[in-house]
Amino acid sequence: MIRPLNRYVSLGIVIGAAMRSAEFHQEIVALLPRLRRFALVLARNGDAADDLVQSTVARALDKKEQFQPDSRLDRWLFQILRSIWISDRRSAALRQTELLDDHMDSVRGPDGNAVAEGRLALAEVQSRFKTLPHEQQQPLLLVCVEGYSYAEAALLLGIPIGTVMSRLARGRAALMAAQAPSVSNNVTYLQRKVR
Repeated sequence: MIRPLNRYVSLGIVIGAAMRSAEFHQEIVALLPRLRRFALVLARNGDAADDLVQSTVARALDKKEQFQPDSRLDRWLFQILRSIWISDRRSAALRQTELLDDHMDSVRGPDGNAVAEGRLALAEVQSRFKTLPHEQQQPLLLVCVEGYSYAEAALLLGIPIGTVMSRLARGRAALMAAQAPSVSNNVTYLQRKVR
């Protein structure tokens, strides 16, 4: 009688593992838009960002046994994505090739002043954002767009929290400086204080 019981227990373990695997895949799919946003900041090119996300997902699926269930999946995927990007940059430097920076995608949308103005404002912010150094773009995206805390962004980027804070301040100041002249007085004060 013990033998059938063991068979059902092992069958339950297999079914439980299959369900965890399906949940794992669903969580990865839910994180794809966030991964693509981060990849766009790093790669500065839509096609390269898609390749980066694809490589990230492939590596995550290949190494899913290394994922710790008590940790956050999004943080793990962001670290994989950033690691792949750094490896690609290093190998490109070794091959003495350059990564192409494509121009920003054209801004299209339905007719309407509000929609057009919103898209123009977004395009303006995106173009300003692209002019920032990578060192400022990465913390801005992680903290301001993705909602990570300063400590989480510091951990993800592998830099001290103070460095994250100063890069955020400089990045925000640079974005604000390019805005309306009425804001420039506050930005100058902030720039003097940061430096």
